Amino acid sequence: MSKYLISFPSWAMVATGGELEAAGRESRAVIEEAKRAGVYVFAGGLDESVAPVSVSANGEVTDGGYPDGPVLDGGFAVFELPSREQAVMWASRLAKACRCRQELRVFMFDPAS
Repeated sequence: MSKYLISFPSWAMVATGGELEAAGRESRAVIEEAKRAGVYVFAGGLDESVAPVSVSANGEVTDGGYPDGPVLDGGFAVFELPSREQAVMWASRLAKACRCRQELRVFMFDPAS
């Protein structure tokens, strides 16, 4: 089985008011179903009120992430699934619940995880 990252950037979530509340309820319902199915690893959104920092090998901390990298924000879910087809199905369900497209990526195999 592979682990899949299903995510969306903050700017993609355009729901507001009651629609945003419904999206939250529906996406949490999809996550609960994934837990019951035994495919849930973890999920959540990055706390955008806390700025990122960079930490070097010697422990030095500087404000900000990679200067040339994309902004990393939004919502994320990691599921462990038997196939890409299953990953697409769960990503589709989250896209419907969240009212925005989801990006699907697969983690490289790590025998220690």
